[in-house]
Amino acid sequence: MTAPATSEATARAESQARLRADGALMVLTLLWGTTFVVVKDALGHGDPFSFLAMRFTVGAAVLSVLAGRQLLNPSYLRRGGVLGLFLFGGFALQTMGLTRTTPSRSAFITGLSVLVVPVVLLALFRRVPRVSSLVGVVLSAVGLYYLTGAEVGLGVSSGDLLTFGCAVSYAFHIVFTERFATKEGVQALVAVQLWVVALLSALCLPFTQVHVEWTPSFIGATLFCGVFASALALSIQTWAQARTSAVRAVIIYSLEPVFAAAFSVVLGYEKLGAREWVGGGLIVLGVLASELGSALWERWRAREAARA
Repeated sequence: MTAPATSEATARAESQARLRADGALMVLTLLWGTTFVVVKDALGHGDPFSFLAMRFTVGAAVLSVLAGRQLLNPSYLRRGGVLGLFLFGGFALQTMGLTRTTPSRSAFITGLSVLVVPVVLLALFRRVPRVSSLVGVVLSAVGLYYLTGAEVGLGVSSGDLLTFGCAVSYAFHIVFTERFATKEGVQALVAVQLWVVALLSALCLPFTQVHVEWTPSFIGATLFCGVFASALALSIQTWAQARTSAVRAVIIYSLEPVFAAAFSVVLGYEKLGAREWVGGGLIVLGVLASELGSALWERWRAREAARA
């Protein structure tokens, strides 16, 4: 096989791997979107930090059994510890911010991680995203504004600042997941993260009003979120981000409120107006712009390599 043919085959294989990873992230985002209703119901029967501590303990225990001795690997402990701190920061700051701002502003500001990720990549690693990815980022951010119904002209509250800290923390988690993710040892790396979040959530309990009602819905939500929305979801995220970029990942993650809104409508919890439909459409358009732009770029690159 000639060198150009080899290069073209390699580029095609890399492109297919990224597409599979993006597809996995799409499924993951759909899963996260369905948990909004589940978590909302659970928090009616327990305080946030008790729920987080139990949810992540369940997920960590499941993955620890699967990971076995890999869990004690110093490399996984270091990288998982760092990722766990970022992940806990996102959950904790969002929870505290929600007590001081509106749900719509919280959803919008949290979603701004789609804008923060490219900034973090540029500042720390001097990486400039492709034009198609930047177009997708902007479209997704505007779509989040319309979908969440956020009003941004009401001044900045302390809750808004805490929630923006959550967006920054999530952005760092996404960026460093790409840096730390490996194609092996995913379960161990994620298990360490979950244990860190569970431990830090438990340490917050003395500083909050603990309230737990052991209802079937609360127990079910804890098990579902622990196994599926934490252990399985973060394992998928880590596997996929070892094969795709952080910017493409965060653009796909911006679909989460779209899936959440759709799921809520299907269950009859709410109805969407014109503004929400426009917002959801812009987010989908942003994902398509990023994906199609990247596909066209890969095709052009392979064609140029074949001509060389």
